[in-house]
Amino acid sequence: MRSLLATFPLLALLGGCSYLPTLDSLPSVTGEKVLGLVTPYRLEVVQGNVLTKEMVARVKPGMPKAQVRDLLGSPLLTDVFHESRWDYVFTINRQGATPQKRLVVALFDGERLKSLDVPDDLPTEQEFVAAINTFKPTRQAPKLELSAAERGALPPPKRSAEPAPTAAAEGPAPGRTYPPLDAKTGAGS
Repeated sequence: MRSLLATFPLLALLGGCSYLPTLDSLPSVTGEKVLGLVTPYRLEVVQGNVLTKEMVARVKPGMPKAQVRDLLGSPLLTDVFHESRWDYVFTINRQGATPQKRLVVALFDGERLKSLDVPDDLPTEQEFVAAINTFKPTRQAPKLELSAAERGALPPPKRSAEPAPTAAAEGPAPGRTYPPLDAKTGAGS
């Protein structure tokens, strides 16, 4: 009898396994959307140094290592066994923008820059900003100023017979007093 009672939970557990979903019935992630409806958040990954044509143009052969570091930043990769080589690697993966990867190599002869290997597709600053800009305006920008014809079409402002009272003429609100503004009558004199 005891063994029969022990088998009931085991049978119930095994029976529950038949209700587990199969791999075919699980939701799938296809392309950019889950279930064709929801776009999952993708982490923006930026690594390395952003180098542009303007930055690289300032670097000249014969410059000391410290000056190259000041102009281009610290290299992403330096090798103990190849101290004469600095690798400036830049990668960016951003949702809605094309992934980018670039490598600029600085070669040194002792403490002086020997050469700078620059890829052909190195962008200018404006090209780089345009490449990573994922903001898409949804509508036309609002007009902020009236033209001369539109200002002329406006009705003239109404003029009142008596001038509007000013705050200085009314004085401070009842129950409010303010300390004097000159420094001679302050608390420290």
